[in-house]
Amino acid sequence: MLDRDCWLVLGGITGLLTLASIVSIVLRLFVRDPGKRPTIENLFDRTVSWWFMVALLTLAMWLGKSATLVLFALISFRALREVVTLAYTRCGDHRTLFWAFLIAVPLQYVLIGVDWYGLFIVLLPVWGFIFFSIRSALAGDVTRFHERAARVFWAVMICVYFVSHAPGLLLLDLPTSGASAQPIVVGYGAKLMIFLLVVVQLSDVLQYCWGKPFGRHKVVPRLSPGKTWEGLVGGVLSASAIGAGLSWLTPFTWWQAGLLAFEVCLMGFFGGLVMSAIKRDAGVKDWGTLIPGHGGVMDRIDSLSFAAPVFFHTVRHVWG
Repeated sequence: MLDRDCWLVLGGITGLLTLASIVSIVLRLFVRDPGKRPTIENLFDRTVSWWFMVALLTLAMWLGKSATLVLFALISFRALREVVTLAYTRCGDHRTLFWAFLIAVPLQYVLIGVDWYGLFIVLLPVWGFIFFSIRSALAGDVTRFHERAARVFWAVMICVYFVSHAPGLLLLDLPTSGASAQPIVVGYGAKLMIFLLVVVQLSDVLQYCWGKPFGRHKVVPRLSPGKTWEGLVGGVLSASAIGAGLSWLTPFTWWQAGLLAFEVCLMGFFGGLVMSAIKRDAGVKDWGTLIPGHGGVMDRIDSLSFAAPVFFHTVRHVWG
């Protein structure tokens, strides 16, 4: 899955992480201001976690498509667990959750593995919705039924269906630019997935970097006090420019890559905002503590969950 272009991008990410590690270590050694220590420690923890996450993704992609799908299936499983843990459920939901965790999650990724696009795209939003509704109703527990059923289905859609569109890019074969009557079809799936992941995650990081020193005006203070207009504009524009610069990794021109990057950055921001609303409703700051400096798995992929399906379908319907 990893060709020369992919390794070049991963090498660039390694360079950025090396620089971030040096900066965080220097700050830890020389900055003694108690008011700044928590931010410095958070930066150090985030950097260490990023090394682990990048290494894990690189290893999975190096091993091949199956390993990559297993990794994303585990990510979906863990994210689903974090979201469901905060939801109101009753004994009547246990069998529905069994089907969600142990059937829906692996099956969604198996469909990518066997290149079955037609069922991949409708399995959960159509068949899953019908099946989960019936399974919950058969339990006979009507207490807050609508709320419970909606929460379970929301969790499955966001954590499994939406997230699966990132490795779902492996399903896409796109014609090369300047297509003739018989265009050459090239498998861009792995490169498109790297492009999406790099742009979305860099957008999050850059919004944090712009927002910390320059952020003054909150976007939605009640949902996410840390998100500012200065951070949003600076992060989205910076990440979009990087996306345009990565056009050589994709079948897009530089301006098309820039527009797509801008689209996924905005969707990523709104994904984070929606998931923050759910967390605030549950009265928690983070989805978990699995990833030091970040929180839970869902805290790290909330942007991806909204950006992935939008990017997937935009690319497929315009270039596919």
